[in-house]
Amino acid sequence: MVGRQLRLTKFRDLRLSDPFFDSLKSGYVDFADWFARKADADVYVVEDDAAVLSGMIYLKPEQGAVSDVTPPLVDLKWLKVGTLKIEGRGTKLGERVLKKIFDTAIDANMDGIYVTIFDVHQDLIRLFERYGFQRVGTKTTQSGEELVYARRLDRFSGDMISDYPFVHIAGKKAWLLAVYPEYHTQLLPDSILKNEPREIVRDVSHTNTIHKVYIGKIPLTRMSPGDAVVIYRTTDHQGPAYYRSVASSICIVEEIRRKRDFASIEAFLDYTAPHSVFTEAELRDQYVESDRLYVARLTYNVAFNRRITRGRLLEEAHVTEQPRWDLRELTSTQFRAIVEMGDVNARIVVD
Repeated sequence: MVGRQLRLTKFRDLRLSDPFFDSLKSGYVDFADWFARKADADVYVVEDDAAVLSGMIYLKPEQGAVSDVTPPLVDLKWLKVGTLKIEGRGTKLGERVLKKIFDTAIDANMDGIYVTIFDVHQDLIRLFERYGFQRVGTKTTQSGEELVYARRLDRFSGDMISDYPFVHIAGKKAWLLAVYPEYHTQLLPDSILKNEPREIVRDVSHTNTIHKVYIGKIPLTRMSPGDAVVIYRTTDHQGPAYYRSVASSICIVEEIRRKRDFASIEAFLDYTAPHSVFTEAELRDQYVESDRLYVARLTYNVAFNRRITRGRLLEEAHVTEQPRWDLRELTSTQFRAIVEMGDVNARIVVD
């Protein structure tokens, strides 16, 4: 069973008669007409392995002032979240969808994002507010009054969550952190490699969330909150590590904990299980069997558009073979070279 997947399709390939759309049709009086007019437009959908629809995200670029809200939004390049519905099943797919919204806006060089939401959808409002969206007005239609939430992508608060996915590196360190292949893509789904099957990306919390937990025996306390982390997927042994090991992503450190920071095994499980690739049984074993245990909570900010092999890291970014690449500090020059080699949008690293 694959689980739910986020994929891009066209409105014309969806059936308005699907029960998924019932609440949208009842909530918006002209939804059927709007849906028909969008036949050729792109839309993201969430489906399970039986093609059962459980989510839809429609994103629309808009240039100029947004005059159909009160007060109007200023003249900018806006990405409008036109329709957003996710049916929850106990996972945090909403965070994955929000990451897709941010990625789309940044790739298209948008200045801001806005969304209209009925105030009954408090969970959705809290999700947007957590990641820097602020209530800026209202929109009134035949369907009623919606709240308008917006996020400028050219203004920053200095808070790593409110400013997500932007990376602030002034006064911070950068690190290279190794992840084994069997865990890499389950933890970082947008960083899947071309030779990996899409089916390994499942609808579970650690896959879909923006926040990740890395557990290991190496002294992660060398890192500090706000530090940048380049994720390094070690070799899959299908060829020389020089070609098979790759840097794939950038994360930001939220918090580092040691085993002694958890009052009990239950406290350890509460903290790690929702964001870890390990099963509860595996987490219990790690806690019981190892006194040397470290946990890093990270935000998943950037998937490289171009994966960087170990060979290129050695030869072009000048990352030396020693010290070991399990956890090693990078110089500012090495980090910036890696960002450039990964073909990352220049806006992501803001200082």
